[in-house]
Amino acid sequence: MMAIETLYALALLIPLATSALCMILKDRHNARDWLTFVAALATFACTIAIALSFDGSGQRVELFTMLPGFALAFHLEPLGVIFSLVASGLWIVTHVYGVGYMRGNKEKNHARFFACFAFAIFAALGIAFSANLITLFLFYELLTVSTYPLVTHKGTAEAKAGGRTYLGILMGTSIVFLLTAVVWSSVLAGTSEFKEGGILGAVESPLTLAILLALFAFGIGKAALMPFHRWLPAAMVAPTPVSALLHAVAVVKAGVFCVLKIDVYVFGVDRLAETGASNWLIWLAAFSILSASMVAMTKDNLKARLAYSTISQLSYITLGMALATSMGVIGGGVHIVTHALGKITLFMCAGAIYVATHKTEISQMQGLGRAMPFTFAAFGIGALSIIGLPPLGGSWSKWALMMAAADTGHIVIILVLMVSSLLNVAYLVPIFAKGFYLPAQGEGSVAMNADTPWRERLSEAPLLCVLPPCLTAILCIISFFYAADIAAFIEPIVSAKAEVGQ
Repeated sequence: MMAIETLYALALLIPLATSALCMILKDRHNARDWLTFVAALATFACTIAIALSFDGSGQRVELFTMLPGFALAFHLEPLGVIFSLVASGLWIVTHVYGVGYMRGNKEKNHARFFACFAFAIFAALGIAFSANLITLFLFYELLTVSTYPLVTHKGTAEAKAGGRTYLGILMGTSIVFLLTAVVWSSVLAGTSEFKEGGILGAVESPLTLAILLALFAFGIGKAALMPFHRWLPAAMVAPTPVSALLHAVAVVKAGVFCVLKIDVYVFGVDRLAETGASNWLIWLAAFSILSASMVAMTKDNLKARLAYSTISQLSYITLGMALATSMGVIGGGVHIVTHALGKITLFMCAGAIYVATHKTEISQMQGLGRAMPFTFAAFGIGALSIIGLPPLGGSWSKWALMMAAADTGHIVIILVLMVSSLLNVAYLVPIFAKGFYLPAQGEGSVAMNADTPWRERLSEAPLLCVLPPCLTAILCIISFFYAADIAAFIEPIVSAKAEVGQ
């Protein structure tokens, strides 16, 4: 086994170097795409090796000290290991899908696209391995900057407007709120280093803790907590592979990962429970869960509906943090994995539909399931996982969050989670149900009618656009049987014992 310092270096330098090489090889499309694919595999192999080397000791590596007490440093902890595996593993399938989408849809500026994508993975892994608030903040900002060109990739007036909203909200919240919280917490604690049980134990005032929590919660704009959520639907002007990056691979997952990490290593789960400093956040998260779901039901554009679904689902993780119990943190950690698999499946299917038919509105997709059975079947599996139906991975994280709500006596929150699941059914199930069971409409619909031989009506997107969502749909099923392992991996960092999937 390589030294942990070497593994950290490789996991971060491979995507960083790949970003530069994508620009150097900008005119050699096949070489660039194969290089990036190999780099994604190598990065995932490094994160697997890092996960296998984890011994619970933290395994800290300090790169350099910027100021006394402020070091750029990395360390290992369970939540970071899980996030690094999600980001690097899904980079592989997203890259394969991205190649198929960019070529099938005849998009321009491939080299810049894949260069920014690789740099975003570098930034996400820096967040995952951060040993302190300073390191986390620096890589958090790098992730925002590196994804801005992806949001504005098309170069249209709409894309530029969406990019301004994206950059304005994420940079604005991080500089005004998050940086203030980082500095204030470091001064109060005398350190910015993450520590199990939190670093704010000496802070006696519940009001001070509640204000700090508000600064972190709203400062981490990538978690899309209302009212700082508009950047997410605004960013849907980007190509679908970017939407997959935003919703499943790096950006929003970085946000909710930061929320959980700060819960455990800055405030401490027990400390929040004792002071009640997070009680207000429980109700704001519950409001975000329901209101975003209701907005999703009104959207006919498929990507817009999925965007508001993501806002709702992210608040599940914020809710798990705010409940301040071990089961809440575990449920949030498991949901990072299961939501990533389900939502990336849905977005890749949306992109495959667009590549094959150039349709973006749900009302235009009746009967398409018979022409694109693999795409719509994968969409159905991803949707059922987001809904939380067994035997799909999303069921365990929702169960854990309900258990956390019951443990804290928040019966209303259990009802919120149940109503949310029903709303998930209302805005997701009709999409693939209409695709299979209703007659096709519009130009070219004859080939999609039920009495046409299936070989003649089969009209899937290119293989590279269909294979990745089919793979992640299978992973949605597999994750159901490994939820207990994910929960067991997270459990040591929280104070109480809990079981999921057993």
